[in-house]
Amino acid sequence: MPTATKLGIWMDRSNAHLIEFKIMPSLISIIITKYNHVEMEYSLSKSENESILHNKKQHQQAIYYKKLEEAIIPYEEVILFGPTNAKTELFNILQSDHRFAKTKIEVQSADQMTENEKRAFVLNHFKED
Repeated sequence: MPTATKLGIWMDRSNAHLIEFKIMPSLISIIITKYNHVEMEYSLSKSENESILHNKKQHQQAIYYKKLEEAIIPYEEVILFGPTNAKTELFNILQSDHRFAKTKIEVQSADQMTENEKRAFVLNHFKED
């Protein structure tokens, strides 16, 4: 179990930056989905039909969310933030999973941020508790 019990996750559809809240929040890892725009363009160049592309994207998104779920398990409080609705999709998945019944999870919209801005966001969010 990590020494920090609070975690901030800045995320969009392609990557997530996991930031532990300690005295000074620090980036602990980045999780990246394998399916990105480059993969999509490659698939399109191979003339794959839309349903195959959609299935690939859905499968890779599910793997991405599963990795995030596993990373969240040890924490008591989590803030999901970022520019897309991926954070809300992950929140809904977590809400339906009994493993997170005692985990306080919040969602907040945020723009693109630098690493320092992400750390400051996590610090300010949990500092208020």
